[in-house]
Amino acid sequence: MNEPGLSALQRGLILATATTSTALYAMTVTIANVSLPQIQGSLSATQDQIAWIVTFNIVATAVATPTTGWLVARFGQRNVMLWCVLTFTVSTFLCGAAGSLAELVLYRVVQGATGAPLVPLAQAVVLASFPRERHGFATAIYGLGVVLGPLIAPTIGGFLSEAYSWRWVFWMVVPAGIVCLVAVWFVVRDGERGEKVRLDWTGFLALSVAIASFQLMLDRGERNDWFESVETQLEAALVLGALYVFIAHSLTAKQPFLSLGMLRDRNFILGLFIVLIFGMLNFTPMVLFPSMLQGLQGYPDSIVGLLLGARSLGTFFGFMVMLFASHLDPRMWLLLGFGLQAASGFHMAGFSADVPTLDVAIASAVQGLGVGFLWVPITLVTFATLSPRYLAEATALFHLLRNLGSSMHISLTVAVVVHTSKINYAELTTLVTPYSESLLAPAIAGGFKTESALGLAGLSGEISRQAAMIGYVNGFYLYAWTGVLVLPLVFLVRRRK
Repeated sequence: MNEPGLSALQRGLILATATTSTALYAMTVTIANVSLPQIQGSLSATQDQIAWIVTFNIVATAVATPTTGWLVARFGQRNVMLWCVLTFTVSTFLCGAAGSLAELVLYRVVQGATGAPLVPLAQAVVLASFPRERHGFATAIYGLGVVLGPLIAPTIGGFLSEAYSWRWVFWMVVPAGIVCLVAVWFVVRDGERGEKVRLDWTGFLALSVAIASFQLMLDRGERNDWFESVETQLEAALVLGALYVFIAHSLTAKQPFLSLGMLRDRNFILGLFIVLIFGMLNFTPMVLFPSMLQGLQGYPDSIVGLLLGARSLGTFFGFMVMLFASHLDPRMWLLLGFGLQAASGFHMAGFSADVPTLDVAIASAVQGLGVGFLWVPITLVTFATLSPRYLAEATALFHLLRNLGSSMHISLTVAVVVHTSKINYAELTTLVTPYSESLLAPAIAGGFKTESALGLAGLSGEISRQAAMIGYVNGFYLYAWTGVLVLPLVFLVRRRK
């Protein structure tokens, strides 16, 4: 509800606090990406293991977001925001102090779970504090937090990581968290509490177990040789069992965790598929770029941070365009946005192990531009024809699938990169024999002397580098074709007149 007793100064402070809290959370979604190779070396992790730092944070966010309404109804929005910011800040500090991969993943899970309610809560506080005719302006300013967070985090984090260590990537957020905590304490009011909402624990726990098991299966599948492993079989059984309990319970319970009646709306179903694929395309390159650039070309963290920041600049420009063009047919923007994502993917698939910095920056900026064009039309299309009584649950499911798409596609892409790199290394090594005519020509063999152990070691390293690059190219092709496959769904969308 609108709070009419607020002055212009109070509204400005509330808007600044809400924007800061949103930027705070948005920073940590991408903050670890720039330092993944450094963290991998520091904690002795493999390439597939280090992706857990990103994927389990996203999964925790996906699972915790739908509980926001229940938390606010039970404890009040001010109390929830205070405890979320406090726990989020403490867990961020602990991420920087982690001594093992298991500790870091655990703290990232806590960080994601406690940061997830901040975004919908901050948005609700902004809308409640401004009159309806000012909602457009307030939402536009608030949206800057979503854009500026991922822009600031990798850029500054890259310089700090290079100058000190990866731990400062997390610790730099702590002072901002303390400022945000003080601001929430003095600025945010406890709005009117709605009716007591009963959380459907059976549905919530069943869905949480299904999501967590599915993510664990994807993250560990390649390492365990997929279904040749008993662990993967047990995780798959948990996914199927938990999904059965969730669906059966949702169909029979009086007040299920998510009402399945909203799935009868065609636009909403199409919107869920579209936002799932949008989530798939959202963060995957930000996980692949740092390991590719640092591992294959030795880029410093500061340059990687700037290249990741180029993506957020593209997103910022796309958002600015949509502020003035959101009244146009959303299907046009969907085609343009996903087309840009697919074009960027095919551009990246042409990278070599010595790709120029400019090519990476262009690909990153084009991806960000596509994201900026997509977010508003996806939201408009998904909720255009949905009954208002389903809005709260539909929003929770919408963000759940967006986050699930991100974590799922990151895991699948990393598995493709690792698996195809191993295959190509095995195939390339068969071509290196004492009888290979190409190695007898000095102009082709270069500095690799097969008659010495040092020369063979150098040749093995170069083969590993090229095999890894082929793995990344395959990952980029998966990204590109994912963007292409969503395009036919756009033509099935109904536009509300």
